[in-house]
Amino acid sequence: MSFVSYFPGRGTVRETAYLEGKAEGQAKGEVKGILSVLEVRGIPVPDSVRERITSCTNLDRLDAWLDRSRTVAQAEDLFTEDPDVPASAPDQA
Repeated sequence: MSFVSYFPGRGTVRETAYLEGKAEGQAKGEVKGILSVLEVRGIPVPDSVRERITSCTNLDRLDAWLDRSRTVAQAEDLFTEDPDVPASAPDQA
């Protein structure tokens, strides 16, 4: 018996679950990267900042925070307003 896969591009339940899992894995990797960079740089991460980072699922926002984590003076600076992201935009996609 062989298994036939009808994705990508077919909108199957299996494809949807796969893509959601892939995005979740990417977000977890970004979160881990942000926290690791801050830790290596010796920057303390308050619980409120850690919660905001770990609860975010917006990959573009996480990527921006990862870039900023290399240069910020304190963890809260990750969230300074980005001209490309409206101030009212939620952290979650």
